[in-house]
Amino acid sequence: MLSATLEQAAARPFAHPNELDRKRIGRALKTRKRYRYVKPSVATTIGGYRIESPCCSRNIDPEGGVVDIALLLHDADGARWQLFRKDHAKGLWQLDSTHERLPAALDRLSVDPDRSFWQ
Repeated sequence: MLSATLEQAAARPFAHPNELDRKRIGRALKTRKRYRYVKPSVATTIGGYRIESPCCSRNIDPEGGVVDIALLLHDADGARWQLFRKDHAKGLWQLDSTHERLPAALDRLSVDPDRSFWQ
C-alpha cells in the first residue's frame, strides 16, 4: 500500500509552486492597501509561496531590511490555500486563514484590515 502511494506521488508532479501562480500573486500584491510604495517579492517554497518586503515602517526591522510578510501553502489533498502571517517576535508562521481559491487568499492579504501582514 505504501509503495503504491509513493509511486503515485512520483508520477504526479506537484502543482505548486509554479511560475504562473507566482506571477499572479505578484500582480495581486500591487493592489494591496498598505505600504504600496515598497516592492514586495514572491519566492517559491515547497508547496507554495513566501512573500517578503522591505520593512519601511521600521516596526519589525529598525534598519528597514527585508522581512517575511506572508506564506501561502496549497494543500494538495484538500485543494485549499492556507495563508500564514509571521509572528516576528517568536520567529514563527501562524495560520491566519484557509481559502478554497487563491484569489480569496490574495484578497485577504491585500486588504489586511487588522494589519496582520503589512505592519
